[in-house]
Amino acid sequence: MGILHKTVLVVGEGPTEFYYFKSLNDVFKGLTIQPDYPKHTNLKELERKIREGVEMGYDEVCCVIDMDNKHCEPERSLYAKLKRKYGKTIDKPKKGIHCKVRFYETHRCTELFFLYYFCYTSREYTAQEQLLKDLGRHCEYRKTDRFFVRSGGLHSYFERNGGSLTDAIGRAEQSVQERRAEGRDYTYSELGRMMKELSDNRKQPLPSTSFPKKEAGHN
Repeated sequence: MGILHKTVLVVGEGPTEFYYFKSLNDVFKGLTIQPDYPKHTNLKELERKIREGVEMGYDEVCCVIDMDNKHCEPERSLYAKLKRKYGKTIDKPKKGIHCKVRFYETHRCTELFFLYYFCYTSREYTAQEQLLKDLGRHCEYRKTDRFFVRSGGLHSYFERNGGSLTDAIGRAEQSVQERRAEGRDYTYSELGRMMKELSDNRKQPLPSTSFPKKEAGHN
């Protein structure tokens, strides 16, 4: 009997997440990424995409969330309300719907997980530009559609420059554990847990780094 793979929709808030998860198609085969074209969105649009994913019959909807704009009102309350609304598995047997909506947060933004390809840090970033500068010490990085397209796929680009997805997952897990232990609300990424869950649920082992690693400093 063959292995039954769950259908997963990954919903990002903007172009960065779109291009990055598209670049993971060879790692997690069969993922569907929304939107179909990159654009920035808001929580209302995010909820619409979640609702569409549920109605289309996906088993899981994974929401990739940047927390840098979720600490102030009204975004903080609206985001908390959205998480409460989808806190339980949606089960509508007559409509063939059985869906779990999951939220995976990164503070400040997804680029922290990119930095974890190369090194670990727990420093507090008061502005996104500081984080991008640290990432730029390991490889060229521009937060533009032009750069994302020319990179040839962000995941493989990071690994060609000496980074490792396996290391990024481990460092992201470390950040979450430290956040819990220290009670801090900054510099953490739940994307490592997301990657592990996608791997386990789809019976697809995560690959080892396929490119030679270069020495990376630690912050």
